[in-house]
Amino acid sequence: MENQIHRGRGATYQPANRFLAARAGKFHEEGVDDFTRPSPRTTFVKEYPQKIISKNSSPDVPFAVSVNPYQGCEHGCVYCYARETHEYWGYSAGLDFEAKIIVKHNAPQLLEEAFLHPRWQVQPVMFSGNTDCYQPAERQFKLTRKLLKLCLKFRNPVSIITKNSLILRDLDILTELASHRLVQVMVSITSQNETLRRQLEPRTATARKRFAVVSELAAAGVPAGVMIAPVIPGLNMSEIPALVKAAATAGAVEVSHTVLRLNGAVEGIFRNWLRAVYPHRANKILAQVQTMHGGKVSDSRFMKRMLGEGRVAEMARQMLAVARDRHLPGRGFPAFDTTKFRRGGMYTIW
Repeated sequence: MENQIHRGRGATYQPANRFLAARAGKFHEEGVDDFTRPSPRTTFVKEYPQKIISKNSSPDVPFAVSVNPYQGCEHGCVYCYARETHEYWGYSAGLDFEAKIIVKHNAPQLLEEAFLHPRWQVQPVMFSGNTDCYQPAERQFKLTRKLLKLCLKFRNPVSIITKNSLILRDLDILTELASHRLVQVMVSITSQNETLRRQLEPRTATARKRFAVVSELAAAGVPAGVMIAPVIPGLNMSEIPALVKAAATAGAVEVSHTVLRLNGAVEGIFRNWLRAVYPHRANKILAQVQTMHGGKVSDSRFMKRMLGEGRVAEMARQMLAVARDRHLPGRGFPAFDTTKFRRGGMYTIW
């Protein structure tokens, strides 16, 4: 039963895990294998990894190290490139990604150990390079808040990308980090069309709330920008100028974008969703996505995979550039201050 819409979920089915030789399901007498289930409940899986810092060698991603306190994401964004990483944990990139959230309970202890290590080189740490550090699980487990306290304790720079208004809970820490030029925040916004937002990102904050987050951060002196991601021709690409203008009005210091790329299992998930929600436009949208990736729906090449190439990708770049020049002239993130790192910190928060 592919193409089944689940209330509050993005994926329409459970694609097979490419690393598993067998898969489980319900077998009916008529021979139909049903791998779906209505509205799966969220469950949390405890995990105690040996390290928490991930290194990045990609030149088209603006960070060298990242911290992900959670794997999987209840936001349920149907296009999320991180979905296929759930397969490494033995789960499906589909509904499992949204409903089975791996919680790394020892993440704060591991980050403190990394900062205490004599070979730690002071550099900005990204929260999170994979799934959203302020997803709904954070309300319960508060791992991101503990991690931010560590960055403040050691005076280590941190950058954050999120689409959840929960970040305002930690405005006290963010404000103090900002006073030392130790924090940058990007708020990811895909569309101001609320119907489209609910379909693409069923458990995220509204665009209005996200722009309000940018406003509150800016008013508190926390430098904040907007990431328009992903740009999907035929769905939200035409909104780029309006999104840039709204970002500038909210006080954003930067606006950037990425284009849709359907890596691995994400291709099937997005295709099924698109045909279920926009059946009459699906083929045209997919064809335009392919023009951005050399005839494919994804491109793994550095400096190409995030921004694409070709006529449609160039149109997106030009639309953003013109809108930025018009609405955000002279703005930009202040440089991080890496001179204030305190080797050993000052106190223990545990």
